[in-house]
Amino acid sequence: MIMVKAEGISGLTKLFRESLVDVDEASTILFVGSEAVCPPFAQLLAYAVRDRKMRFGFCPKAEWGNSRAMKWVDGAGFQIDEESFEPGEADVIVILGGLAIPKFGCPVEDVKALISQIPKHRLVLGLGFMDVFRKTGWNTLLHFDVLIDAYMSAEVI
Repeated sequence: MIMVKAEGISGLTKLFRESLVDVDEASTILFVGSEAVCPPFAQLLAYAVRDRKMRFGFCPKAEWGNSRAMKWVDGAGFQIDEESFEPGEADVIVILGGLAIPKFGCPVEDVKALISQIPKHRLVLGLGFMDVFRKTGWNTLLHFDVLIDAYMSAEVI
């Protein structure tokens, strides 16, 4: 495994973008995450590859039937739409770390089941904060082709 470090939001989006370098233009990406907490990250990451003509969907808590399309809205960026999204079309599955937090997420078995129902996917990418996948053991329970772990700090000045 190659360890790469980058700083800040631009570093995070750069690592995500680089993780998709071998993924075909116009591929379909499914973000799987917790409600409320993960959608802004899915929107940011979709923005990072906006020039790749990819299609995006968001699946809350690995609930297949609740998957929604993500659409570009002028003046606002990518937004989760009312339109449903077919997870089975995903070429790339992005598992967001909020799922691994018991208060916000779902059991890892639900994520495994979702992944197993998407046979054509080429890549499973995990993106979490503060080592959440390793702290919960999800890094050994799921196969991640790429695992991006980000840290945040904040201060009041």
